[in-house]
Amino acid sequence: MAAASPLAVAGPALAAEGDRNDSRPGDARRRVWRAGDHHVHSEYSGEFDTSTNPPTFHKGADAVYPIVTNAIMAKHFGLSWVMCTDHGGPTHSKVNIEQAYPDLLRSRVLVPGVLQFWGMEFDAPALDHHTLMIPHHRDEAQQLFELESRFAKHDAFPADRGRDTEAKMIEFLKAAKDMPRKPLVIAHHTSRSATGLGVYGQDTPREFRNGNNTAPDIYVGFEGAPGHQAGPLNGGPRGGYGNYPTHGGFDQMTARVGGLWDSLLGEGRRWWITATSDSHVHWTRGGADFWPGEYSKTHVLARHDYADIMDGLRNGRIWVGTGDLITSLDLTASNRNREAAMGETLTVSSRNRTDVDIEITFRPLKGKNANGDRPEVRRVDLIVGEITGPSSQLDVDTNPTTKVVARFGPRDWRKRGDDYVIRHTLRHVEGDLYARVRGTCTDEAEPLADGLESPWDDLWFYSNPVFVEVR
Repeated sequence: MAAASPLAVAGPALAAEGDRNDSRPGDARRRVWRAGDHHVHSEYSGEFDTSTNPPTFHKGADAVYPIVTNAIMAKHFGLSWVMCTDHGGPTHSKVNIEQAYPDLLRSRVLVPGVLQFWGMEFDAPALDHHTLMIPHHRDEAQQLFELESRFAKHDAFPADRGRDTEAKMIEFLKAAKDMPRKPLVIAHHTSRSATGLGVYGQDTPREFRNGNNTAPDIYVGFEGAPGHQAGPLNGGPRGGYGNYPTHGGFDQMTARVGGLWDSLLGEGRRWWITATSDSHVHWTRGGADFWPGEYSKTHVLARHDYADIMDGLRNGRIWVGTGDLITSLDLTASNRNREAAMGETLTVSSRNRTDVDIEITFRPLKGKNANGDRPEVRRVDLIVGEITGPSSQLDVDTNPTTKVVARFGPRDWRKRGDDYVIRHTLRHVEGDLYARVRGTCTDEAEPLADGLESPWDDLWFYSNPVFVEVR
């Protein structure tokens, strides 16, 4: 299939996040919300002819667009940063460094306004695919080659079953942790192989815990909203989740209040969610995908700088959204002139008044989104869970303390400039907790299991948490 013209299916151009939003008040580091996508495929997601030795690589079998086309479209739909994450395969590490990487370097020259990370969709041992994001530096290609050639489960030729074990995944994370420039690892479409609610497939709670225990500053989260969101537009499931569906476009591990994500947060883990396109082939060409930034965005509070984007992803300065329902989201917890935001921790004294003030600030979209719609926020939910410490049960996937403590409609928020502000007080906080936020354009009290409805009619946004410690 030939690649489409970059503007053939484009909707209204969206300004880059760094150009649209002012710095967060009081942030002397001049950080702003910068939208991006860390899971995008190019024509280098191809196929291998293993009848030859070494295998012969053919471009364009699974995904069809040149790296630069993805960058152009990412810019068009308002992204400040993007990452090429092509599939592996036998001897793919050599294809990456010899063929794909030179194209990435050319794309950086041709589309300088978009930060373009180097990495891959890592064939994680014993697990489904993961982002492997490499820091931007002179030897980035060699760093990826080292990790892929040593640890990607499909890179060996002939095949090596010994690579497809959890022990190999732990070995990979230990090697990554010991590198002077630390990569990031984020799990993809984690419940795509699940057969029911809480009946997991290839990815399990135990594996996430073991990996995060091994390298907590490397293995930092999973996709809350997987890609392939345009599937219903061609009669398929959202996300490619053919066994058990997504809920409001979000994976069950994220969408279920008190589910696995809340279980991990309830242990005090710094475990974050993202949202990506997983773009292979645009839905107008028969695929299941939107362009990078056309529908899903991962917003990171950062400067327009590779290192600061990675720092934001590593430390949870992230919120995610679909359909440009909103363009900015801030969540803070405060007590006695101390304040913490997403990914941060507010420490309060048990000897003082322990009320914690929560402020939620969001900015609705001005104009139309990429579908030509003017979506409106109908409700915002504040979700709170207790932090009780590490669980002895590695497979536990619930946090019964997590609840929606307040629901807010348009009558509950007030306007401040271009933003809307919601305030709520958590009274008599006696123990450690976290707070997170979600919002929607729907009337669903909880996100329902997805069918063939248009994804444009079912929009949600989620914050990452802010933590409160009582001392």
